[in-house]
Amino acid sequence: MSTSTSPVDNLLAAADREWHALGIHRRDRATLAADLRSELDAAAADGLDPTELLGTNPTQLARRIAEEAGVERTPPRYGPVLGAASAGAVLSLVVGYVLVIGLHQAFVAAFDLPRDVRVPVWLAAGVFYGGVAAVVITGAVLAVRVALRDAPRIRHTAARMTLLLPLALAAGIAAAAAFGWSLNFPLTPLAIGTEATIVLAAFLAATALARRWSVTAAG
Repeated sequence: MSTSTSPVDNLLAAADREWHALGIHRRDRATLAADLRSELDAAAADGLDPTELLGTNPTQLARRIAEEAGVERTPPRYGPVLGAASAGAVLSLVVGYVLVIGLHQAFVAAFDLPRDVRVPVWLAAGVFYGGVAAVVITGAVLAVRVALRDAPRIRHTAARMTLLLPLALAAGIAAAAAFGWSLNFPLTPLAIGTEATIVLAAFLAATALARRWSVTAAG
């Protein structure tokens, strides 16, 4: 039995992917697909190739159909989301650094351990990087939630950032550490910049994915 799909089904699938990426609700996508299928089936009955009706770029046509139909969509607004998240992360790091410096003596007194206690390096590193990651995530999520509070589905975006950012930062820090280890941890600007870029890329990718997830989930 053949499992191949018809050209009409392929074109409709491509159009639906574009509508989904645009943040169009499932009900509206079903209506648009039904109308488009009727047109394509009628064209096929008249002996026309569906590609002649749609052209070579079905995604562009799908976007035009959605605009002409005036269906409601949720704009991704990746730029503002990434900008707010980055600004919030940087601001939280600065505030956290100032607080640590200002309360240094209090921290030393509170966590002063006996001389015979040896804290494993991996545990100390984990606490340090975990604390930094927690500060970054908190600042990024709060900035997105507050600065873009009027944007559609921004609460969903913030919630998904809370879920994805810890995983992404953990993976980014591990990748940066592996990179540094492979070069014997050189303290050169190029090496440090590369490690920072790896972590930043993980942060931005997770934030963009959280926004995309929240927008497409609307459909």
